[in-house]
Amino acid sequence: MKIPFNKPHFTGREAFHLSEAAILGHLAGNGHYTKLCQGFFEERYGFRKALLTTSCTDALELAALVLGIAPGDEVIMPSYTFVSTANAFALRGAKIVFADSNPLNPNIDAGSLAGLITEKTRAIVVVHYGGIACDMETIMELAAKHRLFVVEDAAQCVDAFCNDTPLGSFGHLAAFSFHETKNITSGEGGMLVVNDASLIERAEIVREKGTNRAAFSRGEVEKYEWVSLGSSFLPNELTAAFLYGQLEHLDIIQQNRMESWQRYRNLLSPLENKGYIGLPYVPDYAAHNAHLFYITANSQAERDQLLNHLAGQGIHAVFHYLSLHSSPYFSNKHDGRELPDAVRYASTLIRLPLFFGLNEDETGYIAAGIKSFFER
Repeated sequence: MKIPFNKPHFTGREAFHLSEAAILGHLAGNGHYTKLCQGFFEERYGFRKALLTTSCTDALELAALVLGIAPGDEVIMPSYTFVSTANAFALRGAKIVFADSNPLNPNIDAGSLAGLITEKTRAIVVVHYGGIACDMETIMELAAKHRLFVVEDAAQCVDAFCNDTPLGSFGHLAAFSFHETKNITSGEGGMLVVNDASLIERAEIVREKGTNRAAFSRGEVEKYEWVSLGSSFLPNELTAAFLYGQLEHLDIIQQNRMESWQRYRNLLSPLENKGYIGLPYVPDYAAHNAHLFYITANSQAERDQLLNHLAGQGIHAVFHYLSLHSSPYFSNKHDGRELPDAVRYASTLIRLPLFFGLNEDETGYIAAGIKSFFER
C-alpha cells in the first residue's frame, strides 16, 4: 500500500463556479466570487472584514504594512513556525523576538511573553499550530495591558475555535491560508481578517496598491487616487471561484477529516500510554479542525529512523518546521536565549498523512506501521 502525505480534494463544484466566473467576464480580483467568499467568512464566523489575498504569506505581509511596522519595532512570535510568519515583519525592518513553544504542544508559550516585551514591542504574532488554539485569553490580556497589536497566523485554522469563538476573531488582524495542503483549498490563496474597525480602511487601501479604489467602488468617493504606499494582494476571480466550490462543502470536508483524526487518536493511544510516542495535546478551551495529526518521538535519531521505517512501507510521513531562531539566516541575529521546546518539536515531531478520503484501512495501515517500529 502507498499512502501520500497529502491528496487535494475536489468537491465537484469547482468546475461549475470556474465556468460561471468566465461567463460573468470579470477575471481580475474583487469580482462576484471574491465577494461571495469574503461574505461567507464574515457571516459564518462573524469576522468584521475578510479580504481575500493571493496567499497567507501575502496576508501576513499585508498585516505588517497595515500596522505600519518599521525599523526599530520589535515583534514577538514563536520560533516553531513557517518562515512566512517571520518574513512578513522582517521585511518591514522589525526585530524579530522569538518565543519558545508550550511544553504541551507546539503553540507559543503564553507564559513566557511578558518577559519578552520591551518599550519597542509593537505586536505579538501567534500561530495556532494544527488548528489548536493558543491561550488567547492570556495573550489578549497581556496585549491590552501593554497596548500591543495581536496578529493571528491562522493559516491552519479554518473552522477551529477557542472557547467557542472562531480562531481569527481574537487578534486585531488574522491571516488564513488556502494552500493545497489546507482543509479548504484554492491551490494557492489566503485571506486577511480585520477585526479592528479602525484598520479596515487602511487594509483596503494597502491591498489595492495604495489607492482608495475600494471606497470608489462603493460610491464613497468620486474618483480613486493614490493615497498611501501599498501593493497588489488581490487573487483573481478564478481562484476565488474555485475556493467557493470548496466552501460549499465545508461541513462535509470537516466531518471527514475529524473522523480520520479521531481514528488516529484511538489507534495510537496505546503507544502513547506505553511512552513510545506523544500525541497532540488539545486544551479544554480549544476545538481543533483536524488540520493535521502529529506524533512526537523521544529523540531526533528515533524520529529519523521511524520516518525511514514508514517510507519503507509506502507511507509518506514528514517532519515539520525547523526552529527559526537557529536557522542559517537568523542564528546570528538571535539573542542567545535557549528555546528548548521549539528545538524539541523541530527534532521529534512527525506529521502523518491526513486528507479528505483517508479511509479506515489506510489509517489502520499507518498505525500498524508505527506500532511495528516500536515492537520489533
